[in-house]
Amino acid sequence: MYDHKLSVAPMLDWTDRHCRVFHRMISREVLLYTEMVTAPALVLGGALRLLDFSPEEQPVALQLGGSDPEQLAKATALGAAHGYGEINLNLGCPSDRVQSGSFGAVLMERPGLVADCVAAMIAASPVEVTVKCRIGVDNQVPEEILPEFLSRVAAAGVNRFTIHARKAWLQGLSPKENREVPPLDYDLVFAMKETFPHLHLSINGGISSLEAAEGFLARGVDGVMIGRAAYHQPADILAEADRRIWGEDTGRRAEEVVRAMLSYIEAHLASGGRLHQITRHMLGLFHGRPGARHWRRILSEGAHEDG
Repeated sequence: MYDHKLSVAPMLDWTDRHCRVFHRMISREVLLYTEMVTAPALVLGGALRLLDFSPEEQPVALQLGGSDPEQLAKATALGAAHGYGEINLNLGCPSDRVQSGSFGAVLMERPGLVADCVAAMIAASPVEVTVKCRIGVDNQVPEEILPEFLSRVAAAGVNRFTIHARKAWLQGLSPKENREVPPLDYDLVFAMKETFPHLHLSINGGISSLEAAEGFLARGVDGVMIGRAAYHQPADILAEADRRIWGEDTGRRAEEVVRAMLSYIEAHLASGGRLHQITRHMLGLFHGRPGARHWRRILSEGAHEDG
């Protein structure tokens, strides 16, 4: 069972395997997540390459998207067989593409189906099944629907939830706007922890510093998930996390991370990969420090050059 005190959110096009290796080079303890992988892609499309990860990424969890219990059960079994120690169901993504597949945040409107999905996943999985959700969608009243939603899904066997403390508007807002426009309601997440003390609840949404994460943990939630800040300012969020959150002296300074990445980069290039596939995730490593702009420019311009 993974420790969820601090995690980096699953983010499409961002938290790929190279990003996760890079983040792991900074923090030994923080929990990492894959990009969302759809169950149909694995079960119907046979795209098992989407499950590939490096052993040094652990602890790493697989996030799945889907709404068919049978497909999700098969995808969960595949994920567990590939070595993931947690399978997470995405109930928060509001994009049109995800809605058209009847999964993501739209499933907040169908708690009965979600319960069937997670029950099937749990039955197929030797590892823990968790859920990432919103506080509601569209015209739902979060204070009314979220307790019922958590109760029904928990009754199906889920004990750990990560709650993005914003509603998702499925019509009228882009995925980017859905990360910024709907107001945050952290107090509702704290209220859910009081209502369901036996559940492990992590909070997500708009959290931009390690200090803020420590504050949320002090207020009683079980975990904090950080998204864009951990990506754009990785050293600020992750370098001190092992010491401050876990009391472990296993974090690395930014300069040490660069040196630690060299052998991984060399192996990737030797296998035919491109430098930019890795270095695009490293642009923010020296965020806020003298020379950071020069670092970004060197990587942005130089990573595409031959040799």
